[in-house]
Amino acid sequence: MSKQFTHTLDTIISLENLLEAWKEFASGKRSRSDVQFFERNLMENIIILHNELTLKTYKHSAYEAFTISDPKPRNIHKACVRDRLLHHAVYRKLYLFFDRLFIADSYSCRNNKGTHKALNRFQKFSLQVSKNNSKTVWVLKCDIKKFFASIDHDVLVALLQIRIPDTDTHWLLQAIIGSFCSTKPGIGLPLGNLTSQLFANVYMNELDQFVKHKLKAKHYLRYADDFVILSADRQCLLDMLSYLKHFLEEKLHLQLHPDKVFIKTLVSGVDFLGWVHFPGHRVLRTTTKWRMLKRIATTKQKETIASYLGLLRHGNAFGLQKKVLTK
Repeated sequence: MSKQFTHTLDTIISLENLLEAWKEFASGKRSRSDVQFFERNLMENIIILHNELTLKTYKHSAYEAFTISDPKPRNIHKACVRDRLLHHAVYRKLYLFFDRLFIADSYSCRNNKGTHKALNRFQKFSLQVSKNNSKTVWVLKCDIKKFFASIDHDVLVALLQIRIPDTDTHWLLQAIIGSFCSTKPGIGLPLGNLTSQLFANVYMNELDQFVKHKLKAKHYLRYADDFVILSADRQCLLDMLSYLKHFLEEKLHLQLHPDKVFIKTLVSGVDFLGWVHFPGHRVLRTTTKWRMLKRIATTKQKETIASYLGLLRHGNAFGLQKKVLTK
């Protein structure tokens, strides 16, 4: 019997949980006009939301769409304040349960994980596979094509229902998931939703479990839709790649990005999470370096410089640190 989520809809939409969710959501945002407007009649707005959820008359509002450069253009869809408040309330109850089901080497949007720990884990894996840099390390690097825009609602809902027995909670989750579609109905999650981060990890946990328990890959780690497998055996990685493609297409209705999948040696340099990795060291990706120097030259803000110096401490970038300090 798989582990089950024991909370019911009443717990998720309780006034207590909604109020706690508001504190978390509003932190650092109280200068924004839409947040201020909602907060003027906070209790009334929360009670109305609670009643709509209780009666199941709640309808998710439309999204505000805009594009950011991060560094490549990304389409962001921002929900209104009351919907984002609900997303936080759902996330507060679901996150801790699902996080315990995820593998240790999934690093995106999880407490006490993140990019820097993923980078350090990659380095540790490379030392293990290479027997302390004495053997050749092969790396299979993969990226999902248009990941968030390709997530299948039916597949996601089915995965959630396996763990969540409460049918009233199913209604709420379907209302949130179904509030957005990308290219066609029933496909895609909005990048702007807090719940999308959790749902993406639930979705990709199926891949994680397949790689760890079916393919028996010991040196595997994933950050969002980027993942790597390290091995001393190139043919083993080639065999795994064919199984991965089939699993992703058949089980999750996803495709690997044809231009972002490769198998190469670590000594030739492996680009992963903004850094190019070599045996024993890593250097900042060239495009990231020039973008960083250009931004510093135009902004001159102390906060920006401090942020980049913090980034550079995680790799071999002493020369770059000097350039940043002298800009």
